[in-house]
Amino acid sequence: MVTSKFLNPKNDVAFRKIFGSEKHKDILIHFINDVLGLKGSEKVEKVTFLSTIQDPDIACKKESIVDVLCTDQYGKQIIIEMQVAPQKGFEKRAQYYASKAYCGQLNSGQEVGARYQDIKSVIFIAITDYIIFPEKKDYVSNHVILDSKTYERDLKDFSFTFIELPKFKIECIEGLSTMIEKWCYFFKYASSTSEEDVRKIIDSDLVIQRAYEALNRFNWSEEELRTYDQEIKRIMDNQAVEDYMKEKARLEGKIEGKIEGKIEGKIEGKIEGKIEGIAEGERKGKLEIAKSMLLQGYSIENIMLITGLSKSDIQSIS
Repeated sequence: MVTSKFLNPKNDVAFRKIFGSEKHKDILIHFINDVLGLKGSEKVEKVTFLSTIQDPDIACKKESIVDVLCTDQYGKQIIIEMQVAPQKGFEKRAQYYASKAYCGQLNSGQEVGARYQDIKSVIFIAITDYIIFPEKKDYVSNHVILDSKTYERDLKDFSFTFIELPKFKIECIEGLSTMIEKWCYFFKYASSTSEEDVRKIIDSDLVIQRAYEALNRFNWSEEELRTYDQEIKRIMDNQAVEDYMKEKARLEGKIEGKIEGKIEGKIEGKIEGKIEGIAEGERKGKLEIAKSMLLQGYSIENIMLITGLSKSDIQSIS
């Protein structure tokens, strides 16, 4: 049963519709400025979308495609990624994306005779539905290159901002006071938010209102909704395959452990049996020698010394 008319903004299809389309550029600009805290001349005033395929040779792989890639009025490249499924090494993937965008400015061939000093900076923004940095308490973290001694920022061309949604703990609308909090609430709870609550969140912010309107399922065509549902199915199928592989590995590990245990048990049993057999054979041999020596009139003390048997062992023979 549908509990809200708003779709899930974490869905790749919905995310790109809101933040990666010409129709909603104003939402994207607003979001960038809010997340990065840009003011005055630093504010993004306009954006131009670029191809999200970073490496045409491996375009079939998700790793070569970003969700949103654009430039601002100064030529700075801005990458925005929504990552729902936990991915090991995502922070490395972020650096890979940023470096591809950075190097691509010389390799694109858009400007003949482009020089290193013409390369513009790259800003990477990631919204993740899982925790990347467990040691960090804040849900927003900003990463830049600093001099390790003076903490001066001489290398200014790369910056990374991560929003870890599980760390965002505000659950009531009345607790929202900043724009970045409203955006986090939007990503985390939009698909379960009522129209009445949306009106409280919006207040006087028309761009946030447009973001919710863009998620309104009644503003989507049948084809768009079908694509949205297919993305949900794709994620569920991938999760099912992953769960199956984990369960298979777990069961194989169990079976392998049992087999190894049985084999090891048999080997150990055989070895122990052989050792015990050898020991028993040696004991019998010593008893035979002791018996022969007794018949020949040797004293018990001498027999003990020669065979290593105890006095009681020798006495038991006679």
